[in-house]
Amino acid sequence: MAFNFGAPSGTSGTAAATAAPVGGFGGFGTTSTTAGSAFSFSAPTNTGTTGLFGGTQNKGFGFGTGFGTTTGTSTGLGTGLGTGLGFGGFNTQQQQQQTTLGGLFSQPTQAPTQSNQLINTASALSAPTLLGDERDAILAKWNQLQAFWGTGKGYFNNNIPPVEFTQENPFCRFKAVGYSCMPSNKDEDGLVVLVFNKKETEIRSQQQQLVESLHKVLGGNQTLTVNVEGTKTLPDDQTEVVIYVVERSPNGTSRRVPATTLYAHFEQANIKTQLQQLGVTLSMTRTELSPAQIKQLLQNPPAGVDPIIWEQAKVDNPDSEKLIPVPMVGFKELLRRLKVQDQMTKQHQTRLDIISEDISELQKNQTTSVAKIAQYKRKLMDLSHRTLQVLIKQEIQRKSGYAIQADEEQLRVQLDTIQGELNAPTQFKGRLNELMSQIRMQNHFGAVRSEERYYIDADLLREIKQHLKQQQEGLSHLISIIKDDLEDIKLVEHGLNEPIHIRGGVFS
Repeated sequence: MAFNFGAPSGTSGTAAATAAPVGGFGGFGTTSTTAGSAFSFSAPTNTGTTGLFGGTQNKGFGFGTGFGTTTGTSTGLGTGLGTGLGFGGFNTQQQQQQTTLGGLFSQPTQAPTQSNQLINTASALSAPTLLGDERDAILAKWNQLQAFWGTGKGYFNNNIPPVEFTQENPFCRFKAVGYSCMPSNKDEDGLVVLVFNKKETEIRSQQQQLVESLHKVLGGNQTLTVNVEGTKTLPDDQTEVVIYVVERSPNGTSRRVPATTLYAHFEQANIKTQLQQLGVTLSMTRTELSPAQIKQLLQNPPAGVDPIIWEQAKVDNPDSEKLIPVPMVGFKELLRRLKVQDQMTKQHQTRLDIISEDISELQKNQTTSVAKIAQYKRKLMDLSHRTLQVLIKQEIQRKSGYAIQADEEQLRVQLDTIQGELNAPTQFKGRLNELMSQIRMQNHFGAVRSEERYYIDADLLREIKQHLKQQQEGLSHLISIIKDDLEDIKLVEHGLNEPIHIRGGVFS
């Protein structure tokens, strides 16, 4: 069921809601039998007056999945339908048809029928004269209840037909104002929305067949190419498909067909029938509103909406640059918006889940990369040491047989100084002895408590062994010197203890 905010049908030049449009939201005006969008801001009439913009064609625009407009002209598409739009593939054929921009963009003419309808509505709500007794007061309250609810018929006079109460009447209480995002696409982008009565999985699996079918709908012209911009799931197992058509010229250049031109072609009766056979329930353009259209929309509250509520909705608009107030009439429209919101929430949650999985995967990759970096650092250090050893051996072989140079002598002095500092008892040697004592104590405690084990770094243990080896060699050398000195002393003592005459005979 569509929700329409236009005036009821009459005999004057105002638009008559002769048929409900396809979709969930009828718009701010009345619709005609050829209306294909769910949210229209204008409708054709049977008068010869033009609308606010003085044209005979109303440029369609839409709000996401549920908003769009209708056109009042028929447009031809294809090389066989005329030339004049650059490449000869698209040309609009103006029909002998006069339209008007009703709804929000033009004020309907005050006809006698509307005045009578207002009088009849007031009589049904305040002073019905159907029964002629106190029961008319009860009937008035019942009519008021029906008007507040937005459904039913209000009987007030035996000679006059009852008043039909709809949700568009100004007394209906089940109304609210929400906000919809305004599209930002240009008409040159050529984006047209087609709503299919199929699931998204089915549309994606048959996307190629869908593109070929749409190409046939456009006449099968080889200079035209149908492209799918994107798809989105809608409530009630519907799918929104955004398409655009590219036209190639004989000289090799290409351009996108304007959205209004493509939409006007889709709104032709025979083309619309073919689209319905493909499962299309709604078509609309996705183009931005002009400043004049936005101003006109905001200045005139929709039919049946209190101007005070409309003004308050404009004040409460959280982002007037991107959002536009949209009336919601009845529970069905509220349910439709709730379904759309739930669907969008699910899509956001799905996207968040994908992002969370990507973050987890990135964290795993980061941990693996950190471990590999540490491994490569150790490997680089080992290779650096090996390279240094090779360079040392190569340098030794290269310098073999040459005298020591000045810089090498200076380096040797520095190394000797460092070696002396290492061997100094009061510096590093004392610290080394302290470490050795701690090692012994740890070994002792380790023997007592075998469950406690301590380990020394391999490089440090190698240095300790080298230092102890040097100390051992030094002690061995010192012991050998002492032994030699003792032998010399013994020899001297033996010589001193011999008799003098023996020594004299020896010297004679």
